[in-house]
Parts: sequence; C-alpha cells; structure tokens
Amino acid sequence: MTKELKIYEQGAEEYSKKGIFFGNFVMLLWIAAGTIGCWFLSPIAAWIYLAFAIIMVGIVLRKIVCKNCYYYDKWCCLGWGKLSALLFKKGKIEDFSKSTGIKIAPFTYGLLTLIPLVLIIISLFQEFTVLKIVVLVFLLLVSFYSGTISRKKTCAMCKMRLICPGCAVKKG
Repeated sequence: MTKELKIYEQGAEEYSKKGIFFGNFVMLLWIAAGTIGCWFLSPIAAWIYLAFAIIMVGIVLRKIVCKNCYYYDKWCCLGWGKLSALLFKKGKIEDFSKSTGIKIAPFTYGLLTLIPLVLIIISLFQEFTVLKIVVLVFLLLVSFYSGTISRKKTCAMCKMRLICPGCAVKKG
C-alpha cells in the first residue's frame, strides 16, 4: 500500500517575484563570495568552484529535484520550477521525497560554503589580508541566512512542506 501524499493546502500557490529576485540575488552573492574566496588560494580552484556551483545548482539539482515538485512550471521561492520546466520533462510528485536530489542537495549547498571557507583559511596562513576576512565573514553570513532564516521563511509557505524531508519548519 502506498502512502498518500499530502500537499500543504495553505501553502503559496506561487511565490512573489520580489522574493524570487531577492532569493536569487542572495544565491548569486553566495556563489560570488565563494568564488572570490577560492580565488585567494588559486584561480583554477575558483573556476572549478564556479563551474561546480553553476552545474549543480542551475542544472543537476533542477533536474533531479524540481521536475518532481509541485512547483514544476510555477514560481517557487527561487523560480526554479519555471527553470526546470524550460529544461526538463515533468516527473512525478510521488518521487520527490525519495529522489537522489533530496539527498545530495544539502551536501551540495554545504560544499558551496565549506570549500571556500577552507581555502580562505589556508590562504590566510599564506598571507593575511583584511579583504580575506571580509569575504570570509560575508560568506558565513550569506550561507547562514540562506540555510536558516530564508529556508524557514520559504518552507513555511511551501505546498511541499509536508512531503519534503528537507523542510525547515515543523510538519503539520
């Protein structure tokens, strides 16, 4: 017997364009700060990090998460349901919570902070600069905001909150 999927009926049908713009702006700041942080140690590392971020966040996770989401072809908190619909065929909402993407998304977003954090710290031992400290603090602030405040706010309004194992608010 399969468990019935329950959508959070009070959730937003679509998110505001202003919120979507702001969320994507913060994501770009996060990736930019990470790229700059990697650059301090090695330009090659920075290019690899940037490519990883774009490919994983912009393509891979959109395919393996968003195609199975309620918000496929809708304006979700970051607008990625629309992006996914442009790139990929619709999946099944029943596959959302057990998709590979749900398992690797936290790992991917963790690496967006962890990799530059480690590289900035290593580069600080090579040469201490105030700019490196500023980028380090900014990276930590942006990733903290994205991983806590922003997630709780957007998850609270999400129709998938009862289904999503990564939901940042209590179910129900």
